[in-house]
Amino acid sequence: MTRILVIGGGIAGAATALALHKAGFDVAVHEAHPDTAGDIGAFLTLASNGMRALAQLDASDAVTALGFPLRSMRVLDDQGGEVAHVPLGEADDALLRYRCLRRGELSAALQAEVVRRGIGLSHGARLVSVENGADEVTARFADGSVATGDLLIGADGLNSIIRRSIAPGAEPVYAGQSVFYGYTRSAPAAEETGHITMVRGSTAAFGCAVSPDGEAYWFARVGGQAVPAEELAHPVPSRWREQLVELLRHDPTPAAGIVAASTDGIMATNATEIPLGTPWRSGRTLIVGDAAHAASPATGQGASMALEDAVILAKSLRDTPDADSALSLYEACRRPRVEHNITASGEISRGTRTPPRTGRAPSPQRPGDDTLARQLDWDVDMNAVPGNAD
Repeated sequence: MTRILVIGGGIAGAATALALHKAGFDVAVHEAHPDTAGDIGAFLTLASNGMRALAQLDASDAVTALGFPLRSMRVLDDQGGEVAHVPLGEADDALLRYRCLRRGELSAALQAEVVRRGIGLSHGARLVSVENGADEVTARFADGSVATGDLLIGADGLNSIIRRSIAPGAEPVYAGQSVFYGYTRSAPAAEETGHITMVRGSTAAFGCAVSPDGEAYWFARVGGQAVPAEELAHPVPSRWREQLVELLRHDPTPAAGIVAASTDGIMATNATEIPLGTPWRSGRTLIVGDAAHAASPATGQGASMALEDAVILAKSLRDTPDADSALSLYEACRRPRVEHNITASGEISRGTRTPPRTGRAPSPQRPGDDTLARQLDWDVDMNAVPGNAD
């Protein structure tokens, strides 16, 4: 049986392990963090395509126990007027509805599912180096331990050590916006749950969704200079709150009041993206998820893209005669879609593309809805999907 090492136990890594295990491979996950990291990160939305991928991994129940569904999106202009109110994704299918949840909780839930299925998961395994050999690949860790396998999948995130070994110099670049996240239970204008409100403000893009228990989850994307690394390393959330309120109060929208009501648990990051054309593989090593194709968060597709990666990689390995053919098929399927997402999301972040006035959620290039659905359908051979074997 092919033995596969997965480096990174976050969303991409845990999902990849679940998919590979379902496809019949011997999988082991090595995660650098000493525990599940369930308290790390802000919130995210899983789009219908991400929820479809989870369903193919038989992991829907583990995730729908978290967060809350989003059935529609309201879009407001910079005066607070409603531009649109439209369904989100496949809102009529309870299994495929958009879902808003905390990133750390999603990662922890997927890791718990990995353990429940008997897949090996090691915490505190910080990768130091990867060595590709003729017959196996070797991973060496900071504690002196070593693991070998037939393939190694790098799901070690934005600052991937494995990407640096495959493509030295291919580093994330600033995509033109800083992104702030926060929560509050005392928003001045509490809304009904089940939808997300997007505000196209004159100074920032803002979004907010309210959970069934009345907690508002919000984000603000602000253009201009990146937040300095020192400020990110030693955050002063109260200062960020003050700066955001000052920026947002110029528009008569709910945004400034929601931020003002938030606690000091405000988080910030700089929107970054991986350069197009970055190599994904070398020898017996492949990178997936943010390690390979991180995009700015403007399209809200990062986690969903990682979940798609997991299913399509496992199916490619299952349905082809050798690893090289499988990885070639996987890359041919994935690169056009994820690189379009990088481009589209980056253009929104830089202000060179405006989301459609219909209010429809920005989405990456589809290979065609039917084609994507067949790529993700566990029971469909990858070679039977039109265009995949071209």
